[in-house]
Amino acid sequence: MSDTRISVAVHATDPLSRAGVISHLRHQPTVELVDRADDPPEQTPRTPPAAERVAVMLVDRLDDPAGTELRRLARSTDHRVVLIASELREPELLAVVEYGVRAILWRHQATPQKLLRAVHSAARGEGELPPDLINRLMTQLGRLRLSALDGSPSTSGGLVPTLGMAPREVDVVRLIAEGLDTKQISEKLAYSERTVKNVLHALMTRLQLQNRAHAVAYALREGYI
Repeated sequence: MSDTRISVAVHATDPLSRAGVISHLRHQPTVELVDRADDPPEQTPRTPPAAERVAVMLVDRLDDPAGTELRRLARSTDHRVVLIASELREPELLAVVEYGVRAILWRHQATPQKLLRAVHSAARGEGELPPDLINRLMTQLGRLRLSALDGSPSTSGGLVPTLGMAPREVDVVRLIAEGLDTKQISEKLAYSERTVKNVLHALMTRLQLQNRAHAVAYALREGYI
């Protein structure tokens, strides 16, 4: 295991659960804890480079508030994210992967050793999933591929990334349909305005859409919103 010290921020809605994760990591010689993902390490003024910064998020279920916070961590900071969850439904699993979460641990299996290994894997830019989640992910991706081959869109409750539009593209276009401008969308989704513009540009370029209205019309026609 690397001797590089990793800056780790722990996020959880339950203070006791957060304290438990922190207690597992506090005395690890390769970990420097911070209170928030944008704070400096508590043990040294040195700020580690992006490759050494990890955010650990602990949830029971990925409900709307937890999903918003997870997306903020994955998209708005330079931390690699480790998710500890009690359960994940298949649509939530694919959304989590699309958001860029590096490692997932089941809460009942999150021993100190497995947690530390996941933190190091995430810091190296590697992914780590429990075997049962890998099987579920492959099954779901297979369904999406079959859906694409027969030409039928698949949304599975609006969270599963389809081969036409990814979840964050759907989020942005849905808010455009509600009349929000770029600044309002960035505030709603905890993205930067540049990220919102980049998402739209990539979507319109890939699908050859002419403007925002065309993007909304496409999403409505294909059943994404």
